[in-house]
Amino acid sequence: MGKLTGIIKFQGTFDGLTFYKSPDGYLVKTKSGVSKNRIMTDPAYVRTRENLSEFSLNAKSGKALRQSISPLLHRAKDSKLSSRMLKLMHTIKNLDHTSVRGERLVRLGLDSAEGKLLLKGFDFNIQAPLSSVLHAGYSVDLATGVLRIPDLIPLEQLGIPEGATHVSFSAAFVNLDFETGVFDSRYSPAVILELDNTISTIILTPEAVPTGTGTRMYLLLIEFFQEVNGVQYSLRNGAFNVMNVVEVGG
Repeated sequence: MGKLTGIIKFQGTFDGLTFYKSPDGYLVKTKSGVSKNRIMTDPAYVRTRENLSEFSLNAKSGKALRQSISPLLHRAKDSKLSSRMLKLMHTIKNLDHTSVRGERLVRLGLDSAEGKLLLKGFDFNIQAPLSSVLHAGYSVDLATGVLRIPDLIPLEQLGIPEGATHVSFSAAFVNLDFETGVFDSRYSPAVILELDNTISTIILTPEAVPTGTGTRMYLLLIEFFQEVNGVQYSLRNGAFNVMNVVEVGG
């Protein structure tokens, strides 16, 4: 695959080459000479069909995760979230050691401790990873979903973007079936602090424990604001906000 570097930028197919715009710029690729019907029926392409099937399953799992936290997602995400999540789902799917090729599932990969560890710590905004913003200990009650950050001193234990005057903490407790896409998500009220040296213990309590079967996830959202004349404005439309999978349960 080549990258178009000239000053003339166009999209479409010309003389066997397909030009298109991507987040990485204008790219060009050769047109495939194999028909879709042959790929889907020819025994020579059985591996390709298996890969396509699992690619689709992985994409659905990533989409289900994003949908399960849609009320929060627009507040803390980067432009390549979907592709990063697809890569993660692919890695977790490889831990399904019971299904045949072409049918391996993210859900079964998450049954393993290794799969849970891969999901734990995922940052939805790679530009603001939790590890670079929160420099304080925290704990999660796996039964209730209550998340605690004890004795937080904002000016000393947060990576604060320039211009921020306040910070908001909120949590999500999610139960998601990665195979069916069925989920139940419960959220905590936000706790807002002024960015000063006051010591505060943050306690984020979800409205309820989510019902259903699936993988339990616990997420932390940190948002930065600038207060002007009593009104709080999100900095650069959330570019500095954090959302992280801080724990993964059963």
